[in-house]
Amino acid sequence: MHLEIRQAKIGYDKTLISNAQADLKLGDVCLLIGNNGVGKTTLIKSILHQASLLSGEILINHKNIKTLSVKEIAENIAVVFSKSNVPQHYTVEDLISLGKYIYYPFYFELKKEDREEISHIIDELDLAQYRHTLLKNLSDGNLQKAFIGRAIAQNSPVIILDEPTTHLDEKNKLIILKTLRRLAKEQHKIILFSSHDWRLSKEFADKIWYVKNSLLFSGIVEDVLLQHDELTNVSLFQVNENFVPPSIDAPQVHKEMLYSLLQKNFEKDLSALHFGYRNDFWEILTGSSKQQCESFEEIVNFVKNIH
Repeated sequence: MHLEIRQAKIGYDKTLISNAQADLKLGDVCLLIGNNGVGKTTLIKSILHQASLLSGEILINHKNIKTLSVKEIAENIAVVFSKSNVPQHYTVEDLISLGKYIYYPFYFELKKEDREEISHIIDELDLAQYRHTLLKNLSDGNLQKAFIGRAIAQNSPVIILDEPTTHLDEKNKLIILKTLRRLAKEQHKIILFSSHDWRLSKEFADKIWYVKNSLLFSGIVEDVLLQHDELTNVSLFQVNENFVPPSIDAPQVHKEMLYSLLQKNFEKDLSALHFGYRNDFWEILTGSSKQQCESFEEIVNFVKNIH
């Protein structure tokens, strides 16, 4: 089983992604990233044949997606969009059970093994206490997990999720991402999910699809990250026009925290300073002198006294 994109031009009235070339195989977890409006959702809809390609082709198991029926696409691809219609009178169990009905007419009873599988999915997603809760009474996070449960119940070899972790807290985000990776590796599925947070790729994805400047960059996570500085550098926002930052040699989180601290507190040129984080201490070089600080409070007090 392969998902292949060949020389595809993706968009509607205008081209959003040109000459896209990428492929995924069973067992792959792939993160799709890019800024708002670059075409991530349109790419997903193109894979589902809900949006027609301007040129090129998309293949599922060597078959062109546009030759497949709606039922055949559903048998091959389960999808969870970030905004889904909520059946108001359905419970969590009802929604997840819907994933099975691509194989049966709606008037059929589900088999015993289907119901056991649905129960297992509910437990795995930590939704057991909400099994009989109406969807309209769920939090956004638990509702999102229920829709993901429906996609898992569909037992399709490909699962595509459009920003599945948007409404989730850290605990539930980890539950979802670990579950998706386990599905890929143990049940040999292709998992493609989009997000604004490229950092998720380092822990949970094998491959990355990065949409930038109307191009799709694809490959092994580490290879793609190292080819694009903006995906490895901490985002440091310049909100103080009079602030000139120092050089900072520190882990990413510490660097971001220090940058924010200094920018909030000082409207002056600090480019003559060099900050280094070593063994739980900050070292500040000012010309030929060196100052050591244990806390951010000490740093603020020290910099205040520099003329």
